[in-house]
Amino acid sequence: MHRTIFTTPVVNTLLRGLSLTILKLTGWRVEGSLPPDCPKCVVIAAPHTSNWDLPNTLIAGFALRMNLYWMGKRSIFAPPFGALMHWLGGIAVNREKSTNLVAASVDAIRAADGPLQLVVPPEGTRSKVRYWKTGFYHIAHGAGVPIVLSYMDYARKISGLGPVFHPTGDIDRDMETIKAFYAPFKGKNPDQSGH
Repeated sequence: MHRTIFTTPVVNTLLRGLSLTILKLTGWRVEGSLPPDCPKCVVIAAPHTSNWDLPNTLIAGFALRMNLYWMGKRSIFAPPFGALMHWLGGIAVNREKSTNLVAASVDAIRAADGPLQLVVPPEGTRSKVRYWKTGFYHIAHGAGVPIVLSYMDYARKISGLGPVFHPTGDIDRDMETIKAFYAPFKGKNPDQSGH
């Protein structure tokens, strides 16, 4: 995978210090930690209801010493900001041709020669949705990696990492279990949440 802000020496250390300062000044708290046996995983980013979710996710990622990658619509990778978005851990997604997105993500996780935490918002968009997309589940199951249940609760100003979930292949039952974990958390725009 390409070099990111999380793997750039010196910059990583400086931005972790800045992130911890921002969290303290804004009253946010980060909970949990990435278990050592999860160097490669899919991280659910939920609820996803605001543009503020990305910077807040990056700040939490630095605080938790993670190596985050995330998927975004191709248009935000256009010049002049494309290189910056890639450096921030972005992977461009063509929503019109998303049929191979799961396979490409599985291949990227398998091919990575170091830690890789792929952040996937199950809503797939900041707009109001009724149902979660299941791509994150198929990516994790196909790559043989666990799903880390991360959350951002704007009501209580808490973000962090919850339990590690291992997909069983019974997607209906597994999705019920995952969604139950997220029930108490409120996004920035809670009326747009799909869980």
